[in-house]
Amino acid sequence: MATVVQKYGGSSVATVDKIKEIAKRLIQEKENGNNVVVVVSAMGKTTNGLIDMANQVSKNPSKREMDMLLSTGEQVTISLLTMTLKSFGHDAISLTGFQAGILTEGSHTKNRIKDINIENVKNYLKENKIVVVAGFQGMNENGDITTLGRGGSDTTAVALAAKLKCPCEIYTDVDGIYGIDPRLYPEAKKLDYITYEEMMEMASLGSGIMETRSVEIGLRYNVPIYVGLNSGEKNGTYIKEFDETMEQNLVTGVSATDNILMVTLNNIPYNPKNISSIFESLAVKNVNIDMISQTSPSNNHVDVSFTTSKDDESIIDEAISALKSDIPEIDYIKESNLAKVSVVGTGMRNQSGVASKIFNIFAENNIEFKQITTSEISISYTIKSNDKEKTVTILCKELGL
Repeated sequence: MATVVQKYGGSSVATVDKIKEIAKRLIQEKENGNNVVVVVSAMGKTTNGLIDMANQVSKNPSKREMDMLLSTGEQVTISLLTMTLKSFGHDAISLTGFQAGILTEGSHTKNRIKDINIENVKNYLKENKIVVVAGFQGMNENGDITTLGRGGSDTTAVALAAKLKCPCEIYTDVDGIYGIDPRLYPEAKKLDYITYEEMMEMASLGSGIMETRSVEIGLRYNVPIYVGLNSGEKNGTYIKEFDETMEQNLVTGVSATDNILMVTLNNIPYNPKNISSIFESLAVKNVNIDMISQTSPSNNHVDVSFTTSKDDESIIDEAISALKSDIPEIDYIKESNLAKVSVVGTGMRNQSGVASKIFNIFAENNIEFKQITTSEISISYTIKSNDKEKTVTILCKELGL
């Protein structure tokens, strides 16, 4: 008997009526002759509500206790879904992350899956049960409940599929993966297939459909991942290794993110230790640095620019203020109201001319850019926020997305 792991996000299980519809789909899958493991998120905006309550009782709530609190959202969903399945006459059992054998490591609210002891899940499947697992959570080496951060339920589902050596189906409120978010470009085309590499790149560059970690696990363990509408009414998108059945486009997708802050540090005495100390001071404060550029030394000084989330602006001010006590020559400039637009495609690896074409598009449409970074399969530009919509529309039209 084949096994499948399905995952349903918060919007898919937001109400009791929606949970009943999901239960019917799971029963149909079971009656088709498959073992079924289902991973679910908290209902609707439950997690946001729990965070709000925590902030009402504490300005700086304990990370450990936040994990304890947030994990309850998924537990409500798994119990309700399991009760529903049983009321429809099908045997099922709900499992927390710990009960499903999910072992994690790292810091609270941002744990990573270290391993899964899959025996418990396998035993319940042998008993012909539908196994309902709480996404987003696990247990660390201290026996504490932990959560996996944004996209944690996707990661749970793909990791379980990897252990069970079976496909993973991610069901959400969109009918697949598009070359660009249809909210930014309504004429966007849905992709039938996308490679793991391209999906990882788009996720890391701000595409909101999948988180990088879940796709990384899919790539490492060759887990076929399907992303589709939670009602199953339309064909979705398959994330997989590139093969001859997939058309290799020069560009597969465009991603765009807001809330970008660019910081330029001027007049830094040129010494690798100085550059290291700058980024080390930001790393210890968990500031996630994105694009980085450095000028050539002039009069034994350099300028360094980097981008990050505007949410970290106050932390950066604090870190640079502390740095100035050691390197008093430094001054810095901040630029906000910026966005990042990225072009992604494995076709760039073997074909030239993409950068030239995009530079021409920018020049012909008077679009200014502040910074550029590249990888083997992507090019990213920092632009003014008020140019984002125009830039995305023009790129999609010109690149056939």
